[in-house]
Amino acid sequence: MNRARIGTLLATLIVASALVGPLLVPHDPIRPNYLVRYAAPSAEHWLGTDGLGRDVLARSLAGGRVSLAITLGATALAVLLGLATGLAAAGLRGLTDVVLTRGFDALLAFPGFLLVLLLVTILGGGVWQTVLALGVAGSPLFFRLVRAYTRSELRRDYVLAGTALGASRARLLFRHALPNFLGALAVQAASTAATFLLVEASLSFLGLGVPLPTPSWGNVLQDARSYLTRQPWAAMGPGLVLATAALSLQFLSDGFRDRLDRASR
Repeated sequence: MNRARIGTLLATLIVASALVGPLLVPHDPIRPNYLVRYAAPSAEHWLGTDGLGRDVLARSLAGGRVSLAITLGATALAVLLGLATGLAAAGLRGLTDVVLTRGFDALLAFPGFLLVLLLVTILGGGVWQTVLALGVAGSPLFFRLVRAYTRSELRRDYVLAGTALGASRARLLFRHALPNFLGALAVQAASTAATFLLVEASLSFLGLGVPLPTPSWGNVLQDARSYLTRQPWAAMGPGLVLATAALSLQFLSDGFRDRLDRASR
């Protein structure tokens, strides 16, 4: 089984557990139950409970919905911003190209995580704020990728022939140039999603991402940190799921890249 299939299988399991899992676990992931604080794993609480008596498995499954939604939303935003501006820069050229390129170069001057921290600090914590911060911070990478591929495609003979036949610039960009590097965009998008997943968890772990009591994998791990020596199993559930989700996305990226390499050969 190649990496693309392994990644697809793992990603499907993670998404299915995040979507269906909270419906199967009969515990509220938010409401405290002080009668069962720090409960050990049992038939009723498979991963035990936290310091407020909340079921760790229920919080991990519910947190998966939030973490995956933020990751997918931020990746889509980064791709759309990079795609729109990259096509505009390569297609319009001139002053538009210079302004957009210098603007994204300025964003790239910041270390990635530091830029996300800056944007989250300005925007404030929250789901949509985190999506916006990650999407903006990740867009320069896609801008440079799209701009480079588009400039390369526009120099090919079939584009020159289309120009000679009177094809519009928009038709050349969207009908002919764009389809030729969608595979490379898919590879980068899967790799970026894996990074965003870990960055979102880091932000929530630091208290800068999803605010409590809304669960996400990051703040569930933050809750478990305070009693790690007492109940190490409380961190194992969300930690393993987070690692598996990031690994599945990286496997998807590697699988897409291998398939793209075989197609190019």
